[in-house]
This record gives sequence, C-alpha cells and structure tokens, in this order.
Amino acid sequence: QSFQEALAIYPPCGRRKIILSNEGKMYGRNELIARYIKLRTGKTRTRKQVSSHIQVLARRTSRDVHSKFKTREFFQFWPGAVASEDASSCPDMKPFIQQSFTLHHTPISGYQEASLGHSHPPWQGRCIGTPKIRLVEFSAFAEHQRDPATYTKHLFVHIGQSAPSYGETLLESVDIRQIYDKFPEKKGGLKELFQKGTPNTFFLVKFWADLSLDIRDGAGMFYGVTSQYEGIENMTITCSSKVCSFGKQVVEKVETEYARFEDGRFAYRIQSSPMCEYLVNFIHKLKQLPEKYMMNSVLENFTILQVVTNRDTQELLLCVAYVFEVSTSQHGAQHHIYRLVKD
Repeated sequence: QSFQEALAIYPPCGRRKIILSNEGKMYGRNELIARYIKLRTGKTRTRKQVSSHIQVLARRTSRDVHSKFKTREFFQFWPGAVASEDASSCPDMKPFIQQSFTLHHTPISGYQEASLGHSHPPWQGRCIGTPKIRLVEFSAFAEHQRDPATYTKHLFVHIGQSAPSYGETLLESVDIRQIYDKFPEKKGGLKELFQKGTPNTFFLVKFWADLSLDIRDGAGMFYGVTSQYEGIENMTITCSSKVCSFGKQVVEKVETEYARFEDGRFAYRIQSSPMCEYLVNFIHKLKQLPEKYMMNSVLENFTILQVVTNRDTQELLLCVAYVFEVSTSQHGAQHHIYRLVKD
C-alpha cells in the first residue's frame, strides 16, 4: 500500500532530481519512493529494488489489461467485422521488451534511379504509396458536439501526406523480420503477404498517440477513423484493418470503396467510419492507467495491420503495419514512416 501511495505522490520525472525543501537534498523518483516506504513502514528498499518492482507492476498491468480484451464480451463488432478464432484462445503471454528498429539509410535499388530519371511518380519511396495508389490521409479521432455552437475534435493519431517532390529524402527502411512476431503468422498474416506481394507495397508507421482527451464527460462522443487514398487507375478497393494483441488477430474490419474521378486522379475516401467498441474500450482502459510507462507497456503488444487490395483482381496495393506509443509532445500526435524490406 505504501508503494502505491508513493507512486501517486511522486509522478515520473525522467532524469530530473527533486529537492526537498526541508532537507535541501536532491532525490530521484525511485529514491523518493524508497524514502517514503522507509518513513511509513520502517522497511528499507534500495533504488534498484524500487525500479525492479515498478517494472514488475508494469508487466502485470499489461497482462491484466490484455487478458480482459481477450474475452469475447468486449468484441462488440461493427458491420463488416470478423472475429478471429484466436481471440478467445490466445494464451496469456509476457510482454516482450521494446526493441529498437535497425534503420538503413541507403536508398532501395531502383528508387534512386526513379528520383533521377523520373520513371516513377515522386511519392514512390517518399511516402506511403506505390505507382498505382498512395495514402493521402489517415486519422483516428473522437468528436463531441455538446450543442450547436460547441464542437470539438481530438486526433488520437493522424497522417496527412502532401504530394512530395523528387528532391525530398527517401524513406528509411526497416527489416520486416523485426516485426513478424507483432502480427499474425497464419493465412493473411504479414509474413505471408510479404512473401506473395511486391516489396515496394509494405510500410511501417510508428505512432506516438495523443491520449490527452478528457473522456469523463464522454456522453455523445463519436469515435471514428478516416482514410483517404488516390491513384491513377479506376478501381474498386477493399480495405482490411486487423487489430492484433500479442501478435494474434482479435478483430478485423473490411470496407469497400469505389473510385471518384477528381482533378485528374481517382480518389477513394472512407470518411468517419465508426470505430469498433473493442478499440473504444481499449482507449478507455488505457486512460485508466495512472502512468504513461504503463500505457506503453500495454501498447507494446498492440498493433494494427491495414491491407488495401483491388477487389476485382485481388492484387495487393498497400500494406501498412502500425505500432504505437503514447505521445509526450505538447504538439499532440506524432508519427514516423518507414519502408519495410527484407535484407
């Protein structure tokens, strides 16, 4: 109990030290927690013991939250959603250690020539896109209108891709094998898709999500997802979004969108699609966690795989893997885009 009280009294402060006015000494957070436990219980705990216990608590919290989402009572699917067979049978697993991705700054073969010879559109290799189609916008949001004069919209994550020029830097690349375990391995999983698809259609987005929204007065709140694409061909596209926990698919949403010819290209807009109850509940559970490192511990095991295909030919047009952390920026949601390759 004293440990829990100390966590609430002393929030995370990074590498900063805190000076106690009555003592004039500088303490780190773990030292303050150890000091509090000593004063309350008489028991001595070292700074390292406190740090270890915090990590154990974070892992336990992550398992508890994810185990709740594995039960089918949370799977309130929206139209078109498909439940995974793995959703209820997925074993409880310890969260894996967050790994840093290995980046390769050398351009992929063929992309450097494209920037010189202009044999490909300028967005190829510089944003999420291929010669046939590119992602223009992606956002997950909550909006609330209390009265006709009061409207608020909060962006949890957002990508807004303007048309790049040939002079812009090519995307960094990440070896796709580093993230195989974050996504399903069975039919339709990331590994199988990469083996069958064209390499330049695979991308990774690291989101730092903005969870600063106050959801206490959430009556009438609408949670939605918007995605927009554009391309040079008149197609009917199918967009599949798979939500994954511990590398297992728990829910999938499949949407179909028809092309609209605008300003010399074909546009595809999936506008304000309702977010499923699973994700809404997931956001609410995250918001209940007292500290961001606990949220990040949970998010280590939460991913989304988005696959765009030509409905008629089944050609894979785009595959985007999303991974998440909590944003600490005052500017809200942030993101970084990588190309997925296999070296």
